[in-house]
Amino acid sequence: MSFAGKHIIVGVTGSIAAYKSALLVRELVKRGAEVRVVMTPAACEFITPLTLATLSGSDVVIDMFPADRSKGTWHIHLGVWADLMIVAPASANTIAKLAHGFADNALTSLALAIRCPMVIAPAMDTDMYLHTATKDNLDILRRREVDIIQPESGELASGLTGPGRLPETHVLMHAIERHFRAGDNDLRGMAVLVTAGPTQEPIDPVRYIGNRSSGKMGFAIAEAAALRGAAVTLVSGPVALPTPEGVTRIDVESAREMHDAVMKYYDVQNICILAAAVADFTVSTPAEQKIKKHSLGSGGMQLALDRTPDILAGLGERKGDMLLVGFALETENEQENALRKLKEKNADMMVLNNPRVEGAAFGSDTNVATLLFADGEHEELERMSKAQLADIIIDRALIALRKR
Repeated sequence: MSFAGKHIIVGVTGSIAAYKSALLVRELVKRGAEVRVVMTPAACEFITPLTLATLSGSDVVIDMFPADRSKGTWHIHLGVWADLMIVAPASANTIAKLAHGFADNALTSLALAIRCPMVIAPAMDTDMYLHTATKDNLDILRRREVDIIQPESGELASGLTGPGRLPETHVLMHAIERHFRAGDNDLRGMAVLVTAGPTQEPIDPVRYIGNRSSGKMGFAIAEAAALRGAAVTLVSGPVALPTPEGVTRIDVESAREMHDAVMKYYDVQNICILAAAVADFTVSTPAEQKIKKHSLGSGGMQLALDRTPDILAGLGERKGDMLLVGFALETENEQENALRKLKEKNADMMVLNNPRVEGAAFGSDTNVATLLFADGEHEELERMSKAQLADIIIDRALIALRKR
């Protein structure tokens, strides 16, 4: 996405991750954005203002009170100028000041003057990030509709391992891109149905057959489609995820319930994206009471299983003008199996991934996928966030829809 004509403020605070702000500024400028950098005094201990001034092509703001007294209201003018402000990295100290309205340096003063959306990327040691005070401050900012980018987990400068790492530049760029895409509305007037998460097939009132799907991929797709103007229906299995803003959510448990919900709404959709990990089998006769171990004697328990309804195949038979996207999770002969599924189910596009590949595991915030198309084309993608992949899936689905 080009950022030509966009005015973006990059705030840099006193974190060891401040060096990554240079990569962010460079990428924003490459995309055509006009960038102004504002630093806290502590940030200058980690990266020089000259570096960021050179990359942005503009003077860096550090002092609240500039030597040129005619620029005394610089923060007001810059606040009106900006289309977006991103603070990356955001230290625990700056997050606390932003949450409570402090204006004791150039960055925090500007944050109170901006009229545009704000994005914050926390970066600090694990114990600081997990401290109740930091959590409370981030909650305050979320309630003000500040976009918080979750830090990554990994080895930190202290030698500890845990959450607190500033995400890589492509993740920060995607968060910025999403704010501007929200105004694109390239899906306005379109209806999109997304399935997400696992299904649970009951054995008895307390046990079930399930899988490890977290639902993150499907929820990312639903959120991306809503941001781009679509009327989104999300049919979700049991997951612990908040409903994306502007999305109509239908909660289900079993494969049969998911099938029935999809079939109820599919005929008014322009695009259906089936990202859920639906069980292939269900217990023939679930027990009405909890099965007691002693009732089984010394032997094991045998379950009679029936096939569940095939949602993708069912839509493939009925799709008409609708564009149908399926997911194929494969651990061997991946492309061969995914291509067979694409053809047999009469889908238009298949998203293939292998949970054994690094960065594509269940519950991960990233994915590694290959896109397969009904016309024989395919596209291998590198590891990226599920939010990024969601937008690419929608982009390719729109292209396929327009080719018809």
